Amino acid sequence: MRIGLLTEGGYPYVSGDARLWCDRLVRGLGQHEFDVYALSRSERQEDEGWIPLPPQVGRVRTAPLWTAEDHGTGYGRRARRRFQEAYGDLAASLCAGPADVAGRPEEASATEADRFANALYGLAELAREEGGLVGALRSESAVRALERACRAPGASQAAREAGVPDLLGVAAHLERALRPLSLDWYEDDGLGSVDLCHAASGGAAALPGLLARHFHGVPLLVTEYGVRLRTHYLAAPESTGSAPAVRALVAAFHGRLTAEIYRRAERVTSGNAHARRWQERCGADRAKLRTVHPGMDAAPFAEVGEAPENADPDTLVWVGRIEPAKDLVSLLHAFAEVRKEEPTTRLRIIGTPVGPEGAAYLAHCGALAAQLFPDEAAGPHAVGDNPVSFEEIGGPETPTPAEAYASGAVTVLSSVVEGFPISLVEAMLCARATVSTDVGAVVEVIGGTGLVVPPRNPRALAKACVALLRDPERRARLGAAARARALELFTAEQNIAAFHGLYLEIVARCPVRRVVLDGAGELLPFAVPAEARVAGRWTAPTGVPGLSPASAGSWVPSVPSVRPVSAVSPVSAVSPVSVVPPVSAVPPVSAVKGMR
Repeated sequence: MRIGLLTEGGYPYVSGDARLWCDRLVRGLGQHEFDVYALSRSERQEDEGWIPLPPQVGRVRTAPLWTAEDHGTGYGRRARRRFQEAYGDLAASLCAGPADVAGRPEEASATEADRFANALYGLAELAREEGGLVGALRSESAVRALERACRAPGASQAAREAGVPDLLGVAAHLERALRPLSLDWYEDDGLGSVDLCHAASGGAAALPGLLARHFHGVPLLVTEYGVRLRTHYLAAPESTGSAPAVRALVAAFHGRLTAEIYRRAERVTSGNAHARRWQERCGADRAKLRTVHPGMDAAPFAEVGEAPENADPDTLVWVGRIEPAKDLVSLLHAFAEVRKEEPTTRLRIIGTPVGPEGAAYLAHCGALAAQLFPDEAAGPHAVGDNPVSFEEIGGPETPTPAEAYASGAVTVLSSVVEGFPISLVEAMLCARATVSTDVGAVVEVIGGTGLVVPPRNPRALAKACVALLRDPERRARLGAAARARALELFTAEQNIAAFHGLYLEIVARCPVRRVVLDGAGELLPFAVPAEARVAGRWTAPTGVPGLSPASAGSWVPSVPSVRPVSAVSPVSAVSPVSVVPPVSAVPPVSAVKGMR
């Protein structure tokens, strides 16, 4: 089958989100074809280029999300009126207050959801017909439509308080968020030719899949290892504008868009139960949700996991990105308690600071460690040594992450905020006993193979570490169980197998129906047989009108008119006929790579 892989700020670029996961997925499913549709986040990301792509990637189409060019296409009177109506309905759905319908808030919510969806698809259809929306979304009429919606009866309190600067900020944010509507990806030879759209995240990445479903009936699968709407809610006010009205209206837009994506997607996957609960809270139907744990390459950690006895029995190890959310301050205070019980214990903090805030936090932790643990010297003429060391992976003592985990008997995680704890899975693959705080998906990952304590509780953290340091047999049992659990649940192989099963399930339940018409406009049944997409030489059976052998060795319909039909619509209800080229006519990757 042909998969349309939709990404934002990641694959196939060298840097970005979910790049490694997408690459493993594509390479692991060599029996399928992949067309990649990628949105970039910055000019720097585009300049860095792509990673090497496997042969199953048929073509790559990219578009910048960080900029949009207004080609100056002028709208006629009818098009301007359509834009004002659709954009006005979109703005009204964002500004709607808590009023319900005859005392039934559920019906009010459904009405506003339908209003938002109809407005979104109306804008998409207008963009498809007129060549884009950039100029219209930046126009004064868009700001005036927002103002009318904010001043209308029944608008929310935050919307009524919006001033002109707030309206300009909201209009600018909506223009950026709706840029995917103006792309030329939704033709019959683009997303209309795939069997399934797989969005690697929610939000902007899933929006093209939503439109492919609307225009062509292509089923949509959405994967969220980090729930995009949750990230938006937890973002700093500076990221969306400091004014309450701007934050409220922008949050309303992302909430409506997320709800529509969840409603139209055939399946929505998360990486853990913590993210899955957020998806349910944000409006996803529980029947559509599936949990597919992130897959990791276990090979780099195999040798360490097979020889756990080589670890230093008096060393605690922390590995990860250094930032305030990791709460290394509590870890240092806990280690002070550990040293009272086990004076020979050492702590290795191995990681790289994240940004300026991470660098400042690392400096603060270094100063705290020097204060809590004055350098110890064996005698009056010896050089002192601090029992806490701060290191980076790639140094002489820890050249690889596996070597970092191998250096200690117990791996510690002290975070106060955590999604899916990758470092914890790596430690489990290395057969290390772990002590972790109860945040995010930690308990789901650990199961019964490690010790879990409350966050921001140095005394409990220290007590758990001392218990494992004093009991090597228990460490060995927990480490072996942890490694077995990680190999069963968190490998790349299980992740790829799970998505392969989802692809087959979705395509079997929701196939894209493509109706072929002959030269007279009459329906031509069985004109696109399954073998038309199977590699090899197939000849057309005699007596079937409209079919001719293809020069490439597979046979396809020679009729000009092909149109996709959604699986729930009768053929008679299909609107305008569009032309889809045969599969063999899709250009090879060498002809389309780099297409903008």
